[in-house]
Amino acid sequence: MTETHTIGVTGAAGYIGSRVTRELLADGHDVVPVDDFSNGDVTEIDGRTVRELDVRDEAALRDAFDDVDAVMHLAAISGVQSCAENERKAFDVNVRGTETVAWLARERNLPLVFPCSMAILGEPTEFPITADNQRAPVNHYGLTKKMSEDDIHDLARGEFPAHVYMKSNLYGHHEMNGRSIGKNTVINIFVDRAKQGKPLEVHAPGTQSRDFVHVKDVARAYPLSLEALMDADAGATTLPIASGEEYSILEIAELVQDAAADVLDRDIDVDIVENPRGSEAAGEDFTVDTSKTEDVIGFEAEHTVEETVRELLAQ
Repeated sequence: MTETHTIGVTGAAGYIGSRVTRELLADGHDVVPVDDFSNGDVTEIDGRTVRELDVRDEAALRDAFDDVDAVMHLAAISGVQSCAENERKAFDVNVRGTETVAWLARERNLPLVFPCSMAILGEPTEFPITADNQRAPVNHYGLTKKMSEDDIHDLARGEFPAHVYMKSNLYGHHEMNGRSIGKNTVINIFVDRAKQGKPLEVHAPGTQSRDFVHVKDVARAYPLSLEALMDADAGATTLPIASGEEYSILEIAELVQDAAADVLDRDIDVDIVENPRGSEAAGEDFTVDTSKTEDVIGFEAEHTVEETVRELLAQ
């Protein structure tokens, strides 16, 4: 990459946003990182102080991003449970906050990258999964992300270029300021429980399948999109961000169980328990076609689930 830019990043204190900020800085870009610190707590990234800002505050957002050349919008209330516990706030942050960012991009013709979620699909019925799959979210989190995807496509049309990431299930950790940054995703939870010698609790039926992609791989997609978008025509494109590694939740638990026996010399039980979240996709197929993403931005996952699980257990 020969040209560098100034990039505004919302949600920069969080699990993905902090890693995205580091990737952009490593590529030589200047970054304006902002966050309201309601979820993430990273206050400094490679010499850049994360500025406290609520993306719903339009005046503050305009001021912070006054001189940026593009925006990576990661601020959100994420997760099924968090959105279910406060549906109005989830709508306000995820939908209204995204609209505020998208209007800024529209008015200033700024390239925009926004991470959506496979949760917008609900229960997929066509495989392999592509960006053309029907949207039928089964929970409030998925609904807010679907509405935001629609908003960005509508506002970007003829006005500014954008990529919307239809992102699969995250796992893994990354280092920031001498500490490990993680999130309570299913693989991370299983690894933590195995290290504590606790049983791995699999929500029934256990056969529900997902594609799993490492947080570092997801973060690498953002600079790739930036490079593509700086010369792109106006309009939004939705891209699946996935690894091609598909497992059922029970298979993940058994993988962690086997790895714990090897790495920790410890026998870990796997228990099937009642699913406290009835509103989630439970299908046994979750094959994702990432060929479009590879064509558009050159993205391919580098990390594997088994390798990462063994590394995390050994730490």
